[in-house]
Amino acid sequence: MTTTERPVESSRTSWAHLDRVPSGPAVAVAAKIARGVFLHAVERLDVTVRLEGRTVGRGGPEMVIRRPEEFFARLGRDKLVGFGEAYLTGAWDAENLAGFLGVLAADVDNLTPRWLQAVRSIAMPRTPTRDRGGRRHTRRNIAHHYDLSNDFFALFLDPTMTYSSAWFRADPMGRPVVGDDLVRAQRRKIMALLDLARVGAGTRVLEIGTGWGQLAIMAAERDATVHTVTLSVEQRDLARKRIAEAGLSDRVEVELCDYRDLEGEYDAIVSVEMVEAVGWRHWGDYFGTLERLLAPYGAVALQAITMPHRQMLATRDSYTWINKYIFPGGFLPSEEALTENAWRQGLRMTHRTSLGAHYAETLRQWDERFRNASAEVEALGFDDVFARMWHFYLEYSRAGFASGYLDDLQLRFEREGTS
Repeated sequence: MTTTERPVESSRTSWAHLDRVPSGPAVAVAAKIARGVFLHAVERLDVTVRLEGRTVGRGGPEMVIRRPEEFFARLGRDKLVGFGEAYLTGAWDAENLAGFLGVLAADVDNLTPRWLQAVRSIAMPRTPTRDRGGRRHTRRNIAHHYDLSNDFFALFLDPTMTYSSAWFRADPMGRPVVGDDLVRAQRRKIMALLDLARVGAGTRVLEIGTGWGQLAIMAAERDATVHTVTLSVEQRDLARKRIAEAGLSDRVEVELCDYRDLEGEYDAIVSVEMVEAVGWRHWGDYFGTLERLLAPYGAVALQAITMPHRQMLATRDSYTWINKYIFPGGFLPSEEALTENAWRQGLRMTHRTSLGAHYAETLRQWDERFRNASAEVEALGFDDVFARMWHFYLEYSRAGFASGYLDDLQLRFEREGTS
């Protein structure tokens, strides 16, 4: 069943709401608390925070708070959403943004006092109904991000148009080589996933989350037949074009379709960094669909961004800066959540590889390309605040992987007794 096609306006966010600095008696109290909590947290960290003519911290990546009253008002009222919004308005800045955020990410469990963590469910903004992954809103959520513009994504992705962690060569210490070729690293990652799913000649492959078609192309080059689905019109159209240019249209079908509506049987199912968009309320549906579509001796290969299980449980109803500005409805699973939801549907994990450090390097290269393309970004109609938002998103994500708070896993799932 194909999802009904209808135009969805991609999100070029209005910034009018950022012109209004929070104010009022309640905000004043919240700002005072936020100031105390924030300064107490950073004074023991390896950072340098400059505000009001003084320096706080033990030395390290520098943060300059240019408008303290605005910064603490936003932080006090809107918590981490306000922290990010204060960056968008220029209330604070950091030359080494990923470095500064990485120090915070490494100490995330201790940034706020226990009493404040205990009232998180009351203090933190809650996820709106529209962002909970239901059928009615999923298409809009995907369009918000992926239908921005194919030309925009082409400015910072490599020519394969692969929007997920690459797999770089390793140095003698096992770390990804900084500056290694991104195209080769992306192809290496895709080949590993296809190998995990045992894709070869005659294999019936399902890909959930097309991207811009590179994995489908490489699977078809192995003489497999591929059915790949997406909810992004922009991605579907460019993927079809790239597949046709590769001469593989007879082996690859690209469809606009919700994964829950899929039918058929497949020897291999591959899904790259798509489960994060499903929403925790629907992980059972997602793995149930994988099990239902998988041939008796087939394999599922997933690549998934993960967060610590305890933090996942504590934040699963929270509304974050990433949700508001980048990925509506997105939520990162833990490795435990993935394996448990898969097990409940009759699938067990038979392989695990970590690419977290490789994602940090991938994001570093993307952000460097993005900043070098500032003139082209402006020519596409995106303003300075949008560029600042995207830089924050890329560096915020990079900090999570560099600190080890986030990971990116390649996982294989199979039915019990089929290996």
